[in-house]
Amino acid sequence: MSAASAALALRRPNALAGIALTVGASACFAALDTTTKYVSASVPLLMALWVRYLFQAVATTAVMMPARGWQIWRTRRLAWQLVRGVLLLASSLLAFLSLRYMPVGEFTAIVMITPLVITLLAATLLKEHVSPLRWVLVAGGFAGTLVIIRPGASHFGWSSLLPLALVGCNSAFQVLTSKLAQTEDPVTMHLYTGWTGTLIASLALPFVWTALPSPWLWAGLAFMGLMASVGHFMLILAYYRAPAATLTPYLYTQIGFAMLGGMIVFSHLPDRLSLAGMGMIAVCGAAGAWLTVRERRLAE
Repeated sequence: MSAASAALALRRPNALAGIALTVGASACFAALDTTTKYVSASVPLLMALWVRYLFQAVATTAVMMPARGWQIWRTRRLAWQLVRGVLLLASSLLAFLSLRYMPVGEFTAIVMITPLVITLLAATLLKEHVSPLRWVLVAGGFAGTLVIIRPGASHFGWSSLLPLALVGCNSAFQVLTSKLAQTEDPVTMHLYTGWTGTLIASLALPFVWTALPSPWLWAGLAFMGLMASVGHFMLILAYYRAPAATLTPYLYTQIGFAMLGGMIVFSHLPDRLSLAGMGMIAVCGAAGAWLTVRERRLAE
């Protein structure tokens, strides 16, 4: 099969395949976060980030270059491609820091308010119209976040704010991604993201490199890179098969996978208030995706 035929096959609409790929990607990302929490206790953050991005960059290049050739590097927005890579690297660094101090399930739930924050950015910065019902969903998502972090509670500390900083950074990344996706190849974007993170992390590597006491830590780092690469690639395939509005509700399955990982690896089960907050975020996020589908159908 030629590269052009393969690309056409990937773009063939198939909602069920897109949903299955999205759920699979969510499981990969939950496994990535669970492994990150385990590894980050013993490995310098920037060293772990370097391995994670190097694996993604090399794997993506090895898979896509033979099929697409050097044209895969062509971009009309090189500066913005690099900015996008920096934003994702910053998001990854904040995720690593957050997972040092927070359980995986609660962390994942807070990060999943990103689509709601994007709605807020669209209204304030891009001056897009936002319906009253969507504002209610945004408020509900933020309320769920407050239930999880509980400002003023005994367990609340500065580390509880790290996921919120991550949400802000990730929201900017997603907005830029949506703009670039109008003219840029998603695989090219993925390639530039991986190599931007790798090159920046490489600059700090001589200052943070340390010998690891166990081969299992190297295995964990390799597994992180594998899960990140497979998860992002599955999402790319999913968005080829089905529209984002169809797939977004299924991204919230990552909360369930993250809770499962926290229970298996760390024997942690969220308390009732945290479960309530996580449920609020999942419901508001999924309802926001449903509202997007409904608004598009009414506009047709």
